Amino acid sequence: MAELLEEQRESWGTRSGFILAAIGSAVGLGNLWGFPYKLYSFGGGAFLIPYILALFVVGIPIMILEFSIGHYTQRAAPDAFKRGHKRFEIVGWWGIVLAFVIVTYYPVILAYCFSFLWYSIVGIFTGGELPWAGEGIEGVENAKVFFNETYLGKVDIADARFYLGSIRWNIVLPLAVTWAAMYFCIFRGVRLVGKIVWLTVPLPWLMLLILTVRGLTLEGSMQGLAYYLDPVWSELAKPVTWRYAFGQVFFSLSLAYGIMITYASFLHRKSDLNNNAGIISIADFGTSFVAGLAVFATLGGMAFVTQQAGHAVPVEKVAETGPSLAFVAFPYALAQLPYSAWFSFIFFFALVTLGIDSAFSMTEVIVASIVDKTGWRRSIVLPALTVVGFLLGLIYVTEGGFNWLGTIDGFVNGTWGITFMGLLECVVLGWLWRIGTLRRHANSRSDWKVGRWWNYLIRMVIPVALGALFFWQLFDDITGEGFLRTAEGEWILPSCVGLGIVVFVPVVAIILSILKGRSDIGDAHRPEQGLVVGGRFEGAVAFVGALAVTGLLVVCLTVPMGEGAKQVILWGSLVGGIAAMLLSNYVLDRHHTSTSQASWSARWAGILAAMDASAAIAMMLIGLAGEAKIEDTAAPIRDKLSGVSYVILGVVLLIIIGGLGWSFYRALSAGKDTGIQHPDEE
Repeated sequence: MAELLEEQRESWGTRSGFILAAIGSAVGLGNLWGFPYKLYSFGGGAFLIPYILALFVVGIPIMILEFSIGHYTQRAAPDAFKRGHKRFEIVGWWGIVLAFVIVTYYPVILAYCFSFLWYSIVGIFTGGELPWAGEGIEGVENAKVFFNETYLGKVDIADARFYLGSIRWNIVLPLAVTWAAMYFCIFRGVRLVGKIVWLTVPLPWLMLLILTVRGLTLEGSMQGLAYYLDPVWSELAKPVTWRYAFGQVFFSLSLAYGIMITYASFLHRKSDLNNNAGIISIADFGTSFVAGLAVFATLGGMAFVTQQAGHAVPVEKVAETGPSLAFVAFPYALAQLPYSAWFSFIFFFALVTLGIDSAFSMTEVIVASIVDKTGWRRSIVLPALTVVGFLLGLIYVTEGGFNWLGTIDGFVNGTWGITFMGLLECVVLGWLWRIGTLRRHANSRSDWKVGRWWNYLIRMVIPVALGALFFWQLFDDITGEGFLRTAEGEWILPSCVGLGIVVFVPVVAIILSILKGRSDIGDAHRPEQGLVVGGRFEGAVAFVGALAVTGLLVVCLTVPMGEGAKQVILWGSLVGGIAAMLLSNYVLDRHHTSTSQASWSARWAGILAAMDASAAIAMMLIGLAGEAKIEDTAAPIRDKLSGVSYVILGVVLLIIIGGLGWSFYRALSAGKDTGIQHPDEE
């Protein structure tokens, strides 16, 4: 690796500082409102089965991959990919541009949190009354009106399709405060970040613990936990449940934005990679799960209070997803508690500290990527990015901005954006790079080692899984109604803009990749240069086979045929795609040695075959998919958990406590990297 380190690079102060920073990046606002709602909506405790499977099959392996390439190259994402081949730089910039789009609106949600935190502080000093307080149905409506009308001034969704409206000046100041906080968290580099996260990561855990204990002590809390944890096993038979489980793991861990690659680039040479990835992933899962306990225990207590008062509001009426859970449902629930302003303060303080880490981590990787590319001083890039981000954020603090925010986030932070980016990352590093080199690099520095199976996960299993998610979403959007146009045929402007953004992102990435970079760092020598090429014949056979499968899938999509014939073609395509992929993988295993490299035909055949298998699976799942949401009819009120729910709770806690305990034990047993980290000497 020595030839890849032409310059001394800033490093994290301690291993724990890096771990906390990475956890802070992974744990964000979505952990509090995304995971609990998806678990509640898609099978309760049963949802944990595909989620945990996805965590260990997709989440941890990809995090190890990102840590490996970042640490191996000691560069931010764009330059890290460029070290494999100059044409791969576009992949790194792709994720960075997506992160930039997100950082234009994510601080706006943090601005909401700062505003509600201020309302809570004012409530404390004015006798504990919150401005949205109310009981029963009236209280729910008060919370909705306060957030949507009083605070946001939100226009009707039909009107929001066409214009933004005027700026909501009451949100501008909190937005400025948010950007100022992000700036001062990272303006001194990762060493300061490594210190800041000692405050911003443990604090939300403490706040969530307080909310969980308080929620569990409320009368009626078991009603909420029953909605949250009781398993609905029939949901496991619905493919959409697995789709959301895999998607939630991928999005929750901040993968494919270049964040983990960049953070790992600041680690010194002897730093652990594999164990750090395990600790961070399990800690993120634990935070999400405990947040769900806090949310639904409190909502259960709220439901009990309204039932006692004769204004019954069942849990499912307020258990909404996204910001509505944080700024409508939970504020209403908190308003029902004694000392409501104090608990509201704790909740929104937790939200602020949860979100600020994710926000400044995205800002940090953008800054690091620009500095690595241009050599410009950080003291110039960061203020400029702060001003640009603040000005672009004003788009989302308009009367129609909230609707635009949600729609654009659905594209960028969803299947069209980040899932495809993750797929591209695995394909490039698995098939076009030497994945074995990254595995050996990670194993040589880690508390525990990964085997050759990790190569196959990155090269075949994960691309097929993410590809199936992408193609499924693509087919659903193309064939469904309400994607870009309403049922009346009117264009939905935010959706058009969102799609335009994800299409325009690779264009921007290409432009950034071809711009001339800094001249003081040359291209590193790649280990494949000058090696003998092998496996040309097998690669050609695999490529022809993959092309034939692609043709079959095109026929299946375009030619009318019976369901039986369609299923035969799909199963044949799946088998053919897997066979071509396995042949390509065999060529890479055989010819990727110290003296030879696999032919490019074999590599591209593997990529095409993986996409063939993904498309075939996606088309099968579309036929199997059913309605996954809970029914609109009110579910019966349950006052206690079932025995199975207690078993599920015990197993999850065992995974979290046991997994973290084992990881820390291995770290302590290794007995390395426990002190201050210094940049390596040549």
